[in-house]
Amino acid sequence: MGKSEFADLISFRLIGVPDIENPDSILPEEIEVWRRSGIVDCLGFRQDMSKVFSETNIVVLPSYYGEGLPKVLIEAAACGRAIITTDCPGCRDAILDKITGVLIPAKDSLALSNAILRLAKNRALVTQMGRAGRKYAEKTFSVNSVVSDHLDIYKNVLGKEHK
Repeated sequence: MGKSEFADLISFRLIGVPDIENPDSILPEEIEVWRRSGIVDCLGFRQDMSKVFSETNIVVLPSYYGEGLPKVLIEAAACGRAIITTDCPGCRDAILDKITGVLIPAKDSLALSNAILRLAKNRALVTQMGRAGRKYAEKTFSVNSVVSDHLDIYKNVLGKEHK
């Protein structure tokens, strides 16, 4: 697939700002190169993520460090968006592989590009994953579900202490 075909099929938007305190973070200068080249539309920090998600078909988070459960993936699923993320703690807990999204190995740019292309070429699959993601988010990440899970953990811990 040539560059023009790829550009007609996919557009990339980068949301957020670099963490300049983190030595592994992408440098602002690198992001500026991407922006000037037209590869990525850099939107910076946003507070209107529901609007961003409404204009998005696929949410990609290729994180490779343990960051807990990324809120952005829960929000993406709740908005009915297909997700591509890494098979890392936290990220992998936010999706059901091949059902609500696609898990890829960390730091595997070929797997990432293949997953993006595969979904970009299959709108029906993206829609199906988005719907499944919404149902999964409602079931798994609702306030009632999270509180119930925490109460079960506390009961389990307290039960073991009394034995």
